[in-house]
Amino acid sequence: MLIVNPAFGQATGGGERRALDTVDWSTVPVALLSNSKPNARELLEGMQAQLAGVRNVDNFGYVSKMSASQPAPQQVIDEVADGYQAALLAIAD
Repeated sequence: MLIVNPAFGQATGGGERRALDTVDWSTVPVALLSNSKPNARELLEGMQAQLAGVRNVDNFGYVSKMSASQPAPQQVIDEVADGYQAALLAIAD
């Protein structure tokens, strides 16, 4: 499955502009971000196991919000933004 964000890379008018750095997706730290629904952790761990066949996954970390019915609190968002360069999300039912 390929998930695409159609708004990615489109300027929203004004604001700060900066050049994007080149990213080596085979080495960046990745957050496994759970929505706390049943089987979310198992789904993310399965994705990590599959990716272990093509890259080192020692720098993957599991992050979870407290409730599936609430948005992620700022603390969780900050943890992902400060500690990782990519995130895999378990957000579907």
